[in-house]
Amino acid sequence: METNERQDGAESPGIERRPRVRRNVTAAIAQDICAERYPSGSPLPRENDLCQLYGVSRTVIRESLKVLESKGLVRGKPRIGTTVCDRDDWNILDADVLDWIGPYIKDFDLLGCILEARRTIEPAAAEYAAERASAQEIADLDKAWRQMRDSAGDPESFTDADVMFHTVLLTASHNQVFRRLSSAIHAALKYALHASNIGVENREDAVLVHGQLVEALRMRDKTGARDCANRMLDLAVRDLAAAEKAIGRTK
Repeated sequence: METNERQDGAESPGIERRPRVRRNVTAAIAQDICAERYPSGSPLPRENDLCQLYGVSRTVIRESLKVLESKGLVRGKPRIGTTVCDRDDWNILDADVLDWIGPYIKDFDLLGCILEARRTIEPAAAEYAAERASAQEIADLDKAWRQMRDSAGDPESFTDADVMFHTVLLTASHNQVFRRLSSAIHAALKYALHASNIGVENREDAVLVHGQLVEALRMRDKTGARDCANRMLDLAVRDLAAAEKAIGRTK
């Protein structure tokens, strides 16, 4: 998004200009909302004040507010202005919103909520996949598992492969609702898996149980597949606890 600087450099009296951590003004405003500089239910500063606070033109501010409104963070009304929405209205499954929440994610208990959703969905998806997965889907899961195994020392690459594994697993359930959920929670799943993957130094346990799940699907072992999914989630509980401690230390 364009972030042209204002040329006049003028500031209204009493306005504390906000330094931009990033050039993306949308992210800067969003992060101030997440930090409760602008609490839920409160109005944002007037448009002209926002221009001076963030050092950009009115066009950029208007575009940024449109983006934030589309993601549920703010709501604009004629003759009233722009108000910060309640956190319950935010689209927390959006990749940008997850990124903006960032250091404050522990306050949202979002990692725990994602884990609860996975506890509900993934064991059933694994059981269905053991019965319904095509040979190609099992091959895709095996490929993702091998990428996890081969990148166990690289958290970023490991997470990419891990996300692919779980995405394919939900698709392989051949349950239309699970497939749609896979798309909906993709960004959140990536965030949660990344958090858990950087929370531990040793990923061998995760690699092992993912490989066992692939084998259970090959054998069409529904009970074994469900058991593997539950064990994966038990590891996620352990790893997320380590991740949340790290977040707490760096917040």
